[in-house]
Amino acid sequence: MERITEAFVWPFRDPEWPVKLLIIALITLIPIIGTINGIGWMLATLDRLRAGDEKLAPANLSYLARGIRLFVVELVYALVVVAVGLVLYVPGVAIAAHQGHGQGNAVLIALAILLNLAAFGLITIGSLAYTFLLPAIVLATDRGGIGAGLNIRPVVGRCLANPINTLIAGLMLIAASFIGGLGVIACGIGAFYTAAFALAMQAWIIRSFEIGTTSPQAG
Repeated sequence: MERITEAFVWPFRDPEWPVKLLIIALITLIPIIGTINGIGWMLATLDRLRAGDEKLAPANLSYLARGIRLFVVELVYALVVVAVGLVLYVPGVAIAAHQGHGQGNAVLIALAILLNLAAFGLITIGSLAYTFLLPAIVLATDRGGIGAGLNIRPVVGRCLANPINTLIAGLMLIAASFIGGLGVIACGIGAFYTAAFALAMQAWIIRSFEIGTTSPQAG
């Protein structure tokens, strides 16, 4: 647990962290390509942590091949979560639109509201579940490709093997996501800079999860 909470500070151990994060942040401004490269850079940083080198990977646009598989897997999971929500959201919208013409039926209007609330609830729950599964998904995809990342049974099995470790990793990823969005509150330029910092945090969190699920005595 102590190791995983170091995710907040470990990037500062690299003397070149301001330049590296800035370069990655600027690259992420490129639509889609920047995101894929950022994912690949996170995985390259994860490799360094595995090797015992607590420094960020070099910052450049060379990680597209490394990041594309995980990008596809993450996109599929995101689409599944949205699709589950749409199963309830679309009928709710359809009922609300139909009741908007003329005098509406109070029962049907209430049903439309309930369906919409349930849809957003499902998306929220699905997003949280995905967050807690993410470290296992990343490790499976990195080692076995897209098919392994989408093979949900072993992914869930790895998470359940050490639920406390999974819980901590998930909560830390939520914190990393929060930090990634802090720049939006502070100022426009800080939005993508903090997003790059969040990627560095993810690398540490995933490595800590990997250690924890491989050796229960670690981290």
